[in-house]
Amino acid sequence: MALTIMRRIKFCAGHRLFGHGGKCEHFHGHNYVADFFVQGDVQDEVGRILDFSVLKQRVKGWIDEHWDHSFLIHQDDANARQALELVKPCRFFVMPYNPTAENMAKYLLEEMCPEVLEGTGARACQVRIWETDESYAEASLDPTGGEAVTYSAMAVGE
Repeated sequence: MALTIMRRIKFCAGHRLFGHGGKCEHFHGHNYVADFFVQGDVQDEVGRILDFSVLKQRVKGWIDEHWDHSFLIHQDDANARQALELVKPCRFFVMPYNPTAENMAKYLLEEMCPEVLEGTGARACQVRIWETDESYAEASLDPTGGEAVTYSAMAVGE
């Protein structure tokens, strides 16, 4: 039986959607909320799959170091990179694809979580990125244990 815990991390970041064609192509920012769902098959002597403080330290530590108060840009967005490099001090994170909420969730699940959870015995099974209070995107691993990842986005309310 797999047990699941979740830790919520809040951070602020800017981005722009390269080639979007609409207002999201402009530099702008969000107060993001990231929900990390982590599973484990084995509990420690206290009954935990992973201490919440350890999960927070690892995922928040990575976000603080790389994404918080930073601009997320697509690797092909040379114009955004040039503009950001004019500002001193400069802080940005280059992603292999557009920094949509869907791609942010995907990156955290596939790239960041395996790295920061290594050696804990726990694994991330889902990451949800809230871009606003009404909209989120999530990436989830196939519950059968396969490598397939599913993505979804949802807007709540109006």
